[in-house]
Amino acid sequence: MPGVGPVPWGPRAVCYACTVERTANLSKDDLIDVQGTVVAVHSGGLYRVQVDSGQEVLAQLSGRMRRFRIKVVPGDRVTVGVSPYDPVRGIITFRAR
Repeated sequence: MPGVGPVPWGPRAVCYACTVERTANLSKDDLIDVQGTVVAVHSGGLYRVQVDSGQEVLAQLSGRMRRFRIKVVPGDRVTVGVSPYDPVRGIITFRAR
């Protein structure tokens, strides 16, 4: 069907109102830290995190958390580093006590 763009509710749908205001000087390595709660644990070391703004992020553990074998279970409060270019994926950098 010509003239039909991507659907706004697909798997890569982004709630731009929920993300942090974008600036022109962000690089690919800059991460936006957001707080959230782990909702589910998936295979392959992936976690589904419900961010405080209501958005869900698919995240994996950072290298330092894997190195020191820090366990993350559903219900834990975590800090997730989200890329400004792909706000659907992130890296879990900290687990709150």
